[in-house]
Amino acid sequence: MEQKQITYKHSVLSYRVAGEGNAIVLLHGFAEDGAVWRNQFDLFPNHRLVIPDLPGSGASELMENTSMESLARSVVAVLDAEEISQCILIGHSMGGYITLAFADHHHERLKGFGLFHSTSYADSEEKKETRKKGIEFIRRYGSEEYLKTTTPNLFAPVTKEERKELIDEHLLRLRNFSGEALVSYSEAMIARPDRSHLLSMTNLPVFFVIGRHDAAVPFDVSMGQSHLPRLSYIHILEHSGHIGMLEEPEESNKALQSFIELCEVTIKKEAKEL
Repeated sequence: MEQKQITYKHSVLSYRVAGEGNAIVLLHGFAEDGAVWRNQFDLFPNHRLVIPDLPGSGASELMENTSMESLARSVVAVLDAEEISQCILIGHSMGGYITLAFADHHHERLKGFGLFHSTSYADSEEKKETRKKGIEFIRRYGSEEYLKTTTPNLFAPVTKEERKELIDEHLLRLRNFSGEALVSYSEAMIARPDRSHLLSMTNLPVFFVIGRHDAAVPFDVSMGQSHLPRLSYIHILEHSGHIGMLEEPEESNKALQSFIELCEVTIKKEAKEL
C-alpha cells in the first residue's frame, strides 16, 4: 500500500491507500493505528482501499478538541483528498464510534457501514468511571504501563494461552503511543452520544463482527444491537476477543469480503430500481 499524507487542521494526517474501484475505508480503534488492518492490506484488489492513521495515532498528529465528530471529519478530509464521493466504511472498536459519527453527519457519502467489535450505545456510568480511572493511570504511570496492563485482556482466553507471541507483537507496536492521545480518545469516548437510533433509521447495509469472547463489547450487547438495521450482516468470530482481525484473520477476511459483496449487490439492485 502507498503511504500518503495531507495537512488537515494544521496537522499531518497520514493514510494508506491501494487499488482502484469502489472505495472501502477501514478505521482502527483506540491505541492502534492503521497497521492493525495489515492482514487486510491485499484483500480487495478490485477496490480503492483507504486506511487512515487517525489523528494522534501512527504517523498522524494529534489535533486539538478531539471528539468522535472531529475524527469523522478527518476521514472526510482523506476522502476529499482522494476525490472519493462515497465509500463503505468499517470501524474497529473506537473506529466504530467514529463510523457512527460519520453516518450521523455524512450519511450521503456511505454505501454501507460496519461495526467491527464496536457498539452504537453510549458508555454506561460504570464504563465512564472505568475510562476515568484509565485516564488517571495514564497520567500517573504513562501510556506504556497502561497498555501493558489493559491490552492482554482484549484477547480471547485461547489467544492468551496459546498465542502469547501475538499479544507481545501487538504490544511492541504500541510502545511509543502518546499518552496525550490516549487521554484525548478516552475523554471523547466518554462524551459520545448514543447512536443506536441510526441503526434503526438507515436503509444501508450494516455489518457487525462480534467476538464470542469480547470483554470490551460483550457478546449480548453486540447481538442486542444487530437486529436494529433493516439490512444486517452478522458474523460471529467464535475464537476471538476484541481484536478478531489479528486473532482470526482468515475468518475476518471471509466476513469482510462477504459484506462487501453484499453491498455491491445491494447497490446494483437499487440502481436498477431507480
